[in-house]
Amino acid sequence: MKAIVCREFASVDKLAYEELPDPVAKKGEVVVDVKACGVNFPDGLLVQGLYQMKPDFPFIPGSEVAGVISEIGEGVPHLKVGSRVIALCMLGGYAEKVAVPMSHVMPIPDQIPDDEAAALVTAHATAHHALKQRANIQPGETLVVTGAAGGTGLAAVQIGKAMGAKVIAVCSTQEKLDVAKQNGADILINYTENDLKTALKEATGGKGADVVYECVGGDTFHACSRSMGWNGRLLVIGFAGGTIPEFPVNLALVKGYSVVGVFWGSFTQHQPQEFQQNMKELIEWYLKGQVKVIVDQTLPLKQAKDALNKVMGREVKGKMALQP
Repeated sequence: MKAIVCREFASVDKLAYEELPDPVAKKGEVVVDVKACGVNFPDGLLVQGLYQMKPDFPFIPGSEVAGVISEIGEGVPHLKVGSRVIALCMLGGYAEKVAVPMSHVMPIPDQIPDDEAAALVTAHATAHHALKQRANIQPGETLVVTGAAGGTGLAAVQIGKAMGAKVIAVCSTQEKLDVAKQNGADILINYTENDLKTALKEATGGKGADVVYECVGGDTFHACSRSMGWNGRLLVIGFAGGTIPEFPVNLALVKGYSVVGVFWGSFTQHQPQEFQQNMKELIEWYLKGQVKVIVDQTLPLKQAKDALNKVMGREVKGKMALQP
């Protein structure tokens, strides 16, 4: 099979497009013939050695795929060869085939195109887990989403609306804010043209935010940390801006809010049944039109470098996908 291979922690441009042996389904696994693979910001961090996980070399990046089951290992009673599925693979997605544990494979309806199905997994599932299990967001609460036109930010806007929140989108350009508005954002803040702390105070009527879905880090995180409401939940999603902030813990004490880490990959490992339930709910929302996957561009697998560079450069509205 053809695959994108990382043989050292280095820039995205060092990735190679190579021929590798096909995977074999072990006990409790299936092999999926990949029709599309989602491209995510952590993929770029991973190949540079900047992510929490440090795989052994060589490895194939890519955590989410859509495709068709071509082989079933021993002890997999509920899945069939030929079934169309989405799969969370953690590694191995940037390839023509990938072996996946049966607990992380779900049949999908024919109404969902391959590229949208693949892109539904990580970004939407992260936002869903963050807002449901970590924030326990309630109808009528105020949700601030930073990086609101990116893959997971845009997903948080949609899911926040589906869960009944009032959504404030924070972006760096008017073009990105327009995308967030088209996906349900109620209030728009351009943080390059406005002081974010002041704008959030005005947008929340001085009350502060109930929940912040913070993807950017740096100064954006600091402004949000000073804009929380009583009993608020500041969700730490990632640091797309490149700077991991230090948090003055006295703010949480004085303002009475929680700082909550969100690591969706670990959630899927520790709570696989809840992960499955979340995915079923997400698919139902998709079929009802309450959430949708915005695919900015789908490129051939061999152009994975171009896709990753676009994602890492924060040039994407929604998601990027690859097709073998």
